[in-house]
Amino acid sequence: MAKRAIKEFEELGHNTLTTSVFERLRSDILEGVFSPNEKLRVEALRRRYDVGASPIREALNRLAALRLVEQTDQRGFRVTELTKEDIQELAVTRCWISEIAIREAIAHGDKEWEEAIALAYYRLWRHPVDPVKDGPDRDWEVLHREFHSALISACPSRWIRDFHEQLFDYADRHRHLANKAGHPRQDPAEEHKAIMEAVVTRNTELAIKLLNQHFTLTSELAEEASLAS
Repeated sequence: MAKRAIKEFEELGHNTLTTSVFERLRSDILEGVFSPNEKLRVEALRRRYDVGASPIREALNRLAALRLVEQTDQRGFRVTELTKEDIQELAVTRCWISEIAIREAIAHGDKEWEEAIALAYYRLWRHPVDPVKDGPDRDWEVLHREFHSALISACPSRWIRDFHEQLFDYADRHRHLANKAGHPRQDPAEEHKAIMEAVVTRNTELAIKLLNQHFTLTSELAEEASLAS
């Protein structure tokens, strides 16, 4: 019994470590620390994250399942390449899923849902943005994701909400690529305000139109960045 408990404790620790490495590596890929098509060498990642090879390989395999990493041979990995076609396909798919999610959220949302959206927008709006900051603002990133999640939180389909979140990850990578290449969007605060107002006033068609424009602009800026690189 004691041996079983020790084994379970060790497995829990291993799983926790792997999840930590997975989250850190995932964030570095999404934020552009590792460039598209860049090789991910296990030894270099071991030194960066100060862990053993096993959690690194497990994290890489999990990221490969999410298509953020590609296996180049039996043991090698690289960051998934971004093509113009990939960027455009993601934008179109994101618009499709978002339209379903927003229609359902508006149809099923209550007053508490409206208030949660307004609060998420307010927290995002009041967060100071430093235009000369080197690298992503992690606090803003969290608030930005919370705002977009709040918009569709009343959608009754967990599958749609989860897929929407997964697509958000890929789009984040595109947005960071554009920012890193010097192609940031001009005024996302105004875009978010217009989206928030359309959703809470239940103007479904306007909300869909504004969100589609919001997503498409991200892809266009990412395209410019990929062509310039």
